[in-house]
Amino acid sequence: MTTPTGLMATPTASLRTTRADASRYVPIAEHGLIGDMRTAALVGTNGTIDWYCCTRFDAPSIFAAILDADRGGAFELAPDVPTRTKQFYFPDTNILITRFFADHGVGEVQDFMPIVDDSREADRHRLIRRVLCVRGSLPFSVRVAPRFDYGRQQHTVRPHHRGLTVFDSPELSLALTSSVPVEIDGPDARSSFTLAEGESAVFALDRIGDGVEPRFCAVQEAEQLFGATVRYWRGWLAHSRYRGRWREMVHRSALTLKLLTYAPTGAIVAAPTTSLPEQIGGERNWDYRYAWVRDAAFCIYALLRLGFTDEAESFVRFLSSKICLKDCAHGPLQIMYGIDGRSELPEEELQHLEGHLGSAPVRIGNNAVNQLQLDIYGALIDSLYLYDKWGQPLSSDHWDTVCNLVNWVCDNWDQPDEGIWETRGKIQNFLYSQLMCWVAIERAMRIARHRGLPADMIRWGRERDAIYRRIMQRGWSAERRAFVQHEGDDVLDAAVLMMPLAKFISPTDPKWLSTLDVLGEELVSDSLVYRYDPKASPDGLRGEEGTFSICSFWYVEALSRAGRVDEARLAFEKMLTYANHVGLFAEEIGRTGEQIGNFPQAFTHLALISAAFNLDRALG
Repeated sequence: MTTPTGLMATPTASLRTTRADASRYVPIAEHGLIGDMRTAALVGTNGTIDWYCCTRFDAPSIFAAILDADRGGAFELAPDVPTRTKQFYFPDTNILITRFFADHGVGEVQDFMPIVDDSREADRHRLIRRVLCVRGSLPFSVRVAPRFDYGRQQHTVRPHHRGLTVFDSPELSLALTSSVPVEIDGPDARSSFTLAEGESAVFALDRIGDGVEPRFCAVQEAEQLFGATVRYWRGWLAHSRYRGRWREMVHRSALTLKLLTYAPTGAIVAAPTTSLPEQIGGERNWDYRYAWVRDAAFCIYALLRLGFTDEAESFVRFLSSKICLKDCAHGPLQIMYGIDGRSELPEEELQHLEGHLGSAPVRIGNNAVNQLQLDIYGALIDSLYLYDKWGQPLSSDHWDTVCNLVNWVCDNWDQPDEGIWETRGKIQNFLYSQLMCWVAIERAMRIARHRGLPADMIRWGRERDAIYRRIMQRGWSAERRAFVQHEGDDVLDAAVLMMPLAKFISPTDPKWLSTLDVLGEELVSDSLVYRYDPKASPDGLRGEEGTFSICSFWYVEALSRAGRVDEARLAFEKMLTYANHVGLFAEEIGRTGEQIGNFPQAFTHLALISAAFNLDRALG
C-alpha cells in the first residue's frame, strides 16, 4: 500500500527533527488502540490520547498530537508526580489499561469505547476513561484539549448542567462528563484531583447533536459499561477455533482486525491513522483510513481461518451493496474505497501540521485510488472462494459479479500496472500482479466446478495457463536463479513469496527453493524482510523505509511450507520480539527495531495469523 524506498539509512543531518523535538512526541510503538468498530483512538504509555477521529475512522481528527504536538490536540490524563508506566490489555478484550507507579502510590487508567447495539447510542461514540488509585495516594491532572477538523476549526467551551462541559465547533460538538470538578481554561478543560487507595474518577467524552443529547456518565454507569464491554469482546473471541502455540498473539491480532472493521458497512480499514512516517523526517506519509480491496480480502482470509464468518459476510455485503463496479481506465474495481463505499478520495496536504517528529507532509485522502493494481482481483476472488467454502455459498448475483471480474482479468492481465507496492514511478509488468490474476481465474474455476455454476471454463483455463507460462518464462531469471519483480529486469521482490502461498508453484520446486535462498541472502535481515532494493528499481520518491512486516511473515510461511520448519519457527519467534508492549505492529520496522508507518497495520496482523496457523500445522 505504500511506496518502497531504499535499504540504506540516510545521514542523520537530513532529518527534519532535533533531539529536543523528540521529547514532545510519544514514539509510534508506545501506544495501544481502543475503538468501537466505527472509530478508534491511540492511547500513549504516558496516559495521553493523541489520536482520535470522531465520528468515524476517516473523519477529521479531534486529537492529533501524534502528528503535531502543539496544534493537534490531546486528552492528557496522568499522575501529577514522576511515575513509571506500564500498559496492557484487560485479558481477551480491547480495553486498555495504563498503570502508573509512583513513590507514594499506584494508579491506573482504564480506556475503552463501549460497544452498543442501539443505533443512537452508537452515534454517541462514547470514550470512557476510568481512573483508579489501587495503592497509596496519587494526585492526578487532566487536560482535555480538542482541536477540531485537524486543528483547522475554532471552537468554544461552555459549562452544561450536572457537571458536563461542552465543546462546540461549526460541524461537531462534544460533551465531557467528569465525576470531579472541571475548570474551563481558554479552549481547553482542566482538572486536578487526588485519589486515595480504592477511590476512582470517571471522564467520558461523547459526541452530541443530531438527536444525541448530553448524558452524564456516573461512576456506577462507567463500571456497568466496563463489564458489558468485557463481555462483548470475550464473547466475540470465544468463537475462535485457534488452539495453537501462539494463541495470545494470534488472538490479539484477531481483536485488532475486529477493531479495524467499520461495523455500519463491513468495510475494513488498512490502519486507523494517517501520515505516520515510514522514515522519520521523510515524505512517505500516507492516509490508510480506507478500505483497500487487497487488505480487506486478506483480512477476511485470516478471520475465516480462525472461524469468524460474520466478518466475511459483512464484507461481502459491503462489496455488493456499497461498491459500484464501473468500466473505467483502471478497471471495474478501484484499489480502495471509502468506508462508506465512496470512490472519490482526493489527496490533500495539511500544511499547518508539522507531522510526527517533524515528518511532513501530513496527508489526508489518497491519490493512489486511481492506480491500476491488477493483483486486487486475485485477492478479492480468493477471499470469495474461501467464503463460499467456509462461510455461506455465493449467491447468484455474486457469481455474476465474479464472472464479470474474471472475464475482465482475462482481457487485461498482461497490462503493466503500478503493482502491490503502489509505486509512483514507472509502470511495469509485475510478476505479483500476474500471479494474482492467475489466482483470480483459478479460484473462480474452483468455485464453478465445486458448485456446478455456469462459466466459460475453456476461455478461463486458456488464460490461466497463459499466465502460468508467461510467469515461468519471463518472470524467472536464470542469471539470478530466482523469480524477479517484473519482466525485463533482475530486481528481487519479496512479493514473490506469495507464489507458493497462493499455490501457484510447489513450495519444494527447485526453482522456488533457489528463489527462497536468494531472497534470504539479499532481502532478509534478522528475520526481517525488505520489500526490494529501490536502487535497482526507483519508485519516484525520496528517502528510505524499514523492513515490511507482512513480507517478514510471508517469509516465515514460505519457509515452513518448504520444509525448513526450524528456520521458520526461529524467524517467527524473532519477529514476535518486534511487536510493541501490547502485541501491536505498525507497517514497518526501522533499522534499530523501532516501529514506523501507520499503526496498527491490518496487513501485518493478518499475515501473523496466517503464518502462525501454517507454522502450527507444519510443527504438528
